[in-house]
Amino acid sequence: MDATRARDDPGEQMHAKPIQHATLPKGIHRAWSLPAPELGAMWDSIVLPDVQKRQLLSQAIINFTVRSKVHRSVLPLHGVILLVGPPGTGKTTLARGLAHRVAESFTKSNFQLLEVEPHALTSSAMGKTQRAVSDLFSQSIAEAAMSRPTIVLLDEVETLAADRSKLSMDANPVDVHRATDAVLVQLDALADAHPNLLFVATSNFPQAIDQAFVSRCDLVMHVPLPGHDACRQILVACLQGLSVTFPEIARLIEHRRFEACAAACVGLDGRTIRKVVAAALAMHPDTAVNPNRLTLEQLEAAIAAAQQDRTRSGQ
Repeated sequence: MDATRARDDPGEQMHAKPIQHATLPKGIHRAWSLPAPELGAMWDSIVLPDVQKRQLLSQAIINFTVRSKVHRSVLPLHGVILLVGPPGTGKTTLARGLAHRVAESFTKSNFQLLEVEPHALTSSAMGKTQRAVSDLFSQSIAEAAMSRPTIVLLDEVETLAADRSKLSMDANPVDVHRATDAVLVQLDALADAHPNLLFVATSNFPQAIDQAFVSRCDLVMHVPLPGHDACRQILVACLQGLSVTFPEIARLIEHRRFEACAAACVGLDGRTIRKVVAAALAMHPDTAVNPNRLTLEQLEAAIAAAQQDRTRSGQ
């Protein structure tokens, strides 16, 4: 495959939807045929420095252009990217958007994205978690990778690859140990057998991930809380999006106190900033009935409340 930015028919995928199966394999709760433009919109919605986005996309593309051509003794690529950072910073959204951007970078691409539900694999019964994890990787994911280039999203990866050195003896550690062992064994096996397979893992708690898993990652990228400029971009994008339906909301961006309002968002994650706008709309029945009546004072009050909640929670 040659890496390009062109597709044979860009309009062909404009209405792409998740692949519908009567029964997806256990542990996989959604599958996408790629490219899927709605996932591309997710990529655009996450505000990160361009240099970070370029590095992330380039690392993912290398997985499909280099791994099949260079022996792992030369470049020990496992086909694993790990995104870490506080909750609400958009790691899962970024991962989905990345899958689309990788797929559209190849002419005649036929990629797929599989989303794993890690909690569906865990069991209190001894040995069942290990078997479920092994079956998922060695059968479901391996079979998918044999059919076409595949990207697998492992959300909350600490659930599957818990740090074995920190496990409590009161929480069925033997089975959790074995589940982590299974993940590591399967990652090694899949890395050897399927160079057209890429895992993108996310975690809010990187300190809870087994270091043997981290050592297998080709890239570990921290997705931070948005800084001042990013907070402004997120707030502007949210208000502009609302103004498509409620045009009077756009006037808030031109308000003389808007810059101070955006600055007050620093310390909040992107998800919370967007929820702040919803909270502002819900501050009075008149605004709820007619969002065009939203005021900057309501927005400021909602931001202040969110910051107070953050302080109380000790974040």
